[in-house]
Amino acid sequence: MKPLKGIFILLDGMWVVFKHLFRRPVTLEYPEKKREPNESFRGKPVVKGCIGCGICKSVCPSNAISFSKDENEAVTSYCFDLKKCIFCGNCMYYCPYGAIKMTKSYELASENKSDLQLNYKGGADD
Repeated sequence: MKPLKGIFILLDGMWVVFKHLFRRPVTLEYPEKKREPNESFRGKPVVKGCIGCGICKSVCPSNAISFSKDENEAVTSYCFDLKKCIFCGNCMYYCPYGAIKMTKSYELASENKSDLQLNYKGGADD
């Protein structure tokens, strides 16, 4: 009985291979061909027009956002630390002025840690 069961298991496995033999491949040759991310994809964040209300900093679960203000309470620099960022999109969703956008850029790997800190200068006049 056991050899017969082994033959059925083998035939079942061969059937799975045969079913997938004539289907299109799922993967792409990555660096040459790239798939476009879908509409809800959250990639590299970009800041433009920040007034420094601090809501994004308070809703960031990984504390990846920091900014500095001058004596007039104007934002002088804004920093995203991509080493900490989990790309949750909370900063974009809760920003009342729409100053933060998540792009579709996903190739963020770097050999230098300093490249993973996105520094934006200025505030509302960007």
